[in-house]
Amino acid sequence: MPRDPVPEPPSRRPGKSLKFQLLSAAFGAAERVLPRGVPALDAAGIAAAAGGAMPNFAREGLERLTASLAAETRLSLFGRVSVRYDLMRLARNAEAIRRMHAAAPEIGAARVAAPVFIMGLPRSGTTFLHTLFGHDPEVLVPRVWQTLYPAARPVGFDARRNAAVRRTDRQLDMFAGMAPEFPAIHPIDADSPQECSEITAHVFHSLRFDTTFRVPSYTAWLDGEDDGAAFAFHRQWLQAMQHGTGGRFWALKCPEHTFSVEAILRTYPDARFVVVHRDPVHVFASVAHMTEVLRRPFLRGIDTAEIGRQVTERWIDGARRLVAFDRSGAVPAERLVNIQYETLTADPIGAVAGIYARFGETFTRAAETAMRQYLDAAPRGGYGRNRYRLADFGINAERLRPRFAGYVEYFGVQARKPGGPQPA
Repeated sequence: MPRDPVPEPPSRRPGKSLKFQLLSAAFGAAERVLPRGVPALDAAGIAAAAGGAMPNFAREGLERLTASLAAETRLSLFGRVSVRYDLMRLARNAEAIRRMHAAAPEIGAARVAAPVFIMGLPRSGTTFLHTLFGHDPEVLVPRVWQTLYPAARPVGFDARRNAAVRRTDRQLDMFAGMAPEFPAIHPIDADSPQECSEITAHVFHSLRFDTTFRVPSYTAWLDGEDDGAAFAFHRQWLQAMQHGTGGRFWALKCPEHTFSVEAILRTYPDARFVVVHRDPVHVFASVAHMTEVLRRPFLRGIDTAEIGRQVTERWIDGARRLVAFDRSGAVPAERLVNIQYETLTADPIGAVAGIYARFGETFTRAAETAMRQYLDAAPRGGYGRNRYRLADFGINAERLRPRFAGYVEYFGVQARKPGGPQPA
């Protein structure tokens, strides 16, 4: 049965401050009084508020998304307030990127040279690897705060003195209060590396909306769309963020890349890829749990069995696509690294050094030192203990194994070792 995330009354539960408990209770009380149609999600109004001419493909994405939200998602009051703010912010940020290019044409003339795309099944160690790349002072990664408040991150950037970083950290603290499990399963701060799904969300072509809000018709439409226009914007965003930084190359990460390889290669013909492999048994339960945690503050009902079905179907397909990508020969061997999760976590520095060597990049002493300091400060990426079961999401691993056996056999994926905190 679906579990209704009605905010609990204030208590002294560990990890959730009284301030956030009171806020949650206040939203719950307001929801019982205010009309459920407030605030409205008006695609035309959101597009107009952006202050510019939204491209047709982005406008269609916004229209599909808002229609799906209205028809298929039981948003809480917090969800209704949050999603409207989120969509307005995304539209305005996209217009800000356009204006950056218009004001300085040299931004768009600059290449995004040989970016590294980290991909694989979700919760397979890709975030951990991306974070390590982000500690190389010469490598560019999208930062959480940059996807909220777009601006370049110059050499010598001091996050402690940046207003956008401080504002983003306050927002992350607020969300952690509404979803207290989130920091343990996905520890981030404002200056942490961010996924590319947050970039393509600016033009409303991103699976992140379904992860957070449950929008099945929008997702079905998105699955049938070509991602070329979304990655054209992705390149414009990277060009604006790299301007004046002097970074050597971009390191980019998102499980969603699995479904967009053709568009990525059309946009970045010299792209390089790192694919991390992990036992799908762990992946299915972990990503289902993450989806539940992300949806809970925004929805008035959670159907965990539906989440389980959605996750397994999508990522069984994703596993097949990873095999097809590797077999296709679309990327030459010197631009492709396959790595096992266990290899990455057993010797992170050695794994990163090997990736740099394959790509002909210099693994500097400064990069190694920064990565080692991060690992010393946050063993295994700072992840907490897992508190979920496959059965919580109606997932029967043994029945599913034949459906991803081809992926496991092709890449020689090791069986899951249960227990303990594990980087995602």
